[in-house]
Amino acid sequence: MDRAKKEGLVSTLRQTFESMQLVVVAHHNGLTVAEVTDLRQQMRDAGAGYRVTKNRLARLALDGTPHAGLMELFQGPTAICFSEDPVAAARVAFDYANRNDKLAIVGGGLGERILDLKEVETLAKLPSLDALRGKIVGLIQSPAQKLAMVLKAPAGQMARVLGAYASKDAA
Repeated sequence: MDRAKKEGLVSTLRQTFESMQLVVVAHHNGLTVAEVTDLRQQMRDAGAGYRVTKNRLARLALDGTPHAGLMELFQGPTAICFSEDPVAAARVAFDYANRNDKLAIVGGGLGERILDLKEVETLAKLPSLDALRGKIVGLIQSPAQKLAMVLKAPAGQMARVLGAYASKDAA
């Protein structure tokens, strides 16, 4: 790879490291092209990305970014999973690593915080942002529905009593 291509790759990686909320570092030992393609597709479907990196170029790109603490993780055959969503890349990478022993998660970075394997696993098990939003909407709606039912009940009882008196008078 010539110098211009390397500079372009470092620039692209730096932009990724600066703009992404979550970066997961993984070692990929012996993944086939079909397996990598499948993993990339799963990442895209989740709104995340996957890229195999050259360690030296990745370290150059990391310098001065919020994820600079990840430099020591770039040893051996390394790839990065990244997303703006703080859970998406971790979830897909963790699920894939559980199904395929050829992918091993080493650590990651969330904002400026460096995560170890256990923290990435914990992050992967969190519900998605949409699921959390759904739960919040459900919690907000629940009391309103219960209040409406409580307020509606006396009026319904009153209507039944009046209906009973009306049917009694008619008989």
